[in-house]
Amino acid sequence: MVSPTYVVITPARDEEKYLQKTIDSMVAQTILPLQWVIVNDGSKDRTQEIGELAASKYPWIKIISRQNRGFRKAGGGVVETFYDGYALVKDLRYDFIVKLDGDLSFDPDYFEKCFDFFARSSKLGIGGGEIINLVDGQFIKETSVRFHVRGATKIYKKECWDAIGGLLQAPGWDTLDEAKANMKGFETITIENLLVTHYRYTGAADGIWKNWVKNGRANFITGYHPLFFLSKCCLRFFQKPFGVISLALIWGFISAYFDKSARLQDKELVRFIQKQQINRLLFRNSIWK
Repeated sequence: MVSPTYVVITPARDEEKYLQKTIDSMVAQTILPLQWVIVNDGSKDRTQEIGELAASKYPWIKIISRQNRGFRKAGGGVVETFYDGYALVKDLRYDFIVKLDGDLSFDPDYFEKCFDFFARSSKLGIGGGEIINLVDGQFIKETSVRFHVRGATKIYKKECWDAIGGLLQAPGWDTLDEAKANMKGFETITIENLLVTHYRYTGAADGIWKNWVKNGRANFITGYHPLFFLSKCCLRFFQKPFGVISLALIWGFISAYFDKSARLQDKELVRFIQKQQINRLLFRNSIWK
């Protein structure tokens, strides 16, 4: 049986503490990628040096570097960085394209098991493993709805990638890709019990307030239905630290409105998202199942 072919792109900014763990995990895979491009997003630490050493040992690893913009650019920054790497692999013939963070570790058969899962479901367009976050020295499994695949480890089937037209360079990109995939008839699934260790958990670089403000802005940009957004805020009110997350979400949503943040112009996709959200509120069939 011919093994699936895949390419991997890793946007990396100041990842010297964990990048070697990701490299060790990748080189140990039972199915190696055609190409792995590490994109150093203006790091001030040893990220470039660590990547260059790996590239000198393995011809299928490349590292390129972007100029330091001086700050982390929420949402769109990681996609801009991703596309710099994509330029090096887009003309290769591959079955899957992977967006992978530079602060992960996973078992040697991780990608083999992922591709086996794709093979069993012809409709699966986007998949990835379950995230275990390192928080205050403890590993905690991240909870998420099953259709949402965390941005740290996203595997796109080539047909799905082409159908959705790639990624939006804005906050909310890792929800819009899934919504559009579902709208196009694909499924998106987090693969249960296939674990990935995430050493710098989502939002850790920004802090709780900034992370949830960013989330609120993303909700505005992606066209969330107001009723669904308010329901989300109400639910988050009871999550520690009590009230802070809800206020951050609301501030992010409102600030995006008043600073004229570019809202999603794909009206068909906005209608699809809002219909799914209303179905969810009414306990009807939706992408939440």
